[in-house]
Amino acid sequence: MGSESTRERLKHFINFSDNIDMESARNNILGNIEFRGSNVWILIFAMIIASVGLNVNSIPVVIGAMLISPLMGPIIGVGFALAINDTGLLRRSSRHLGIMALLSILSSTFYFLLTPLSLNTPTELLARTNPTFYDVFIAFFGGLAVSIEICKKDKCTVIAGVAIATALMPPLCTAGFGLACGNMRYFIGAIYLFFINSVFIALASFLMLRYLKFPIVSIADPVKKKRTTRIIAFAVLLLIVPSIYSAISVIQQNKFNKNATKFINENKTVGNAYIFDYDIDHSSGRSKLIISLAGQTPSEKELAIYTDRLANYDIKNEQFEINSSSTVENNRGIDQQQLVNSIYSQNENEIRKRETTIAEMERQLAMYKKREYPTERIFKELKINHPDVSSLTICSGETAGEDNAREQGKIHFFAIIGNNGKALTADELEHIKIWLEIRMSLDEINVIQK
Repeated sequence: MGSESTRERLKHFINFSDNIDMESARNNILGNIEFRGSNVWILIFAMIIASVGLNVNSIPVVIGAMLISPLMGPIIGVGFALAINDTGLLRRSSRHLGIMALLSILSSTFYFLLTPLSLNTPTELLARTNPTFYDVFIAFFGGLAVSIEICKKDKCTVIAGVAIATALMPPLCTAGFGLACGNMRYFIGAIYLFFINSVFIALASFLMLRYLKFPIVSIADPVKKKRTTRIIAFAVLLLIVPSIYSAISVIQQNKFNKNATKFINENKTVGNAYIFDYDIDHSSGRSKLIISLAGQTPSEKELAIYTDRLANYDIKNEQFEINSSSTVENNRGIDQQQLVNSIYSQNENEIRKRETTIAEMERQLAMYKKREYPTERIFKELKINHPDVSSLTICSGETAGEDNAREQGKIHFFAIIGNNGKALTADELEHIKIWLEIRMSLDEINVIQK
């Protein structure tokens, strides 16, 4: 009985079917499929804004462009058409999506052909040329979220969030950039990412709308239905397989980058030569670490000792290369002063760290020396004037507490006086205090009698 009650409460907690408005959802989806009039100009302007953001590597600008883009409508329309078995709507949604994608690429290409800004390190653009399996997850779960949002009676900001997360516009901008600069690798990678986002958002919408049991337009022919299912499965598989391979490659490259960087940081010299620069190259399909040396060319024995360390960092010998023309003695074209500056630049952090450590040690040593006093000698001098003193302990400590913040961390000195059973008077203690302050060159010392 208890388990059934818990199951019912859990079902009530996660159930959202009571908050679904099918008629409103249908009108919303159908209204956002059409691409004409103001939507055309909104898309063009959004593409220009996104292209500018990618051109200057500005993430906020790209996010703003994604928020105003109408690209999501036809994609959800494709999923909706599949869910209700409306072939006419499917053709119309696909046609509008194709026109929007083509216009987006043309707008982006036009911008990058005319822009005077160069792109030496287009990090935001390059991020859209290597899609992985993680993009599949983002698009699929984003599609599920936006489908629920469209079907809810009360709308909020989920659609805007999904538009940002799935990033439909940046891949099209990157595709336009690839066409503008003649780089087909950029173009193909970006188009592939756009297809991944579009297909898996549509697939998620299809599954969610089927789950919500939207009414089917007509009874489907079993043969045609089976063929459609196979086509969808084949398209999904066709998109997933390359993305899985790409994700594995990205993980391996990231691991190699970390290992290579650690290797360089811990092994900066090769014989009498110094590594003044290094590069990690993944373009050939095999990760490679390339180092540039400054100084004397290392001998074969020195190279062998150095390369033997690679195995400790999971780097193979064939993944390692020395740019032999970079050494000072073999390359007269390299400015030696520049190499020296590079060496100093590489060591700057280590030198600063050592100087800081030395300064701290010197400070602590001075503090300890300041606290050291010839206690035995001071005791003998004190006993001459005060024969009843039987022992003397000199110590110091830092103040800690909540009462007086100004005293926090301040060093206080104490003299603990022992007697031969005869207590010292207050005047005697005050006299000892003044004498010890003068004798020990202290501003203040606290005298305590046992």
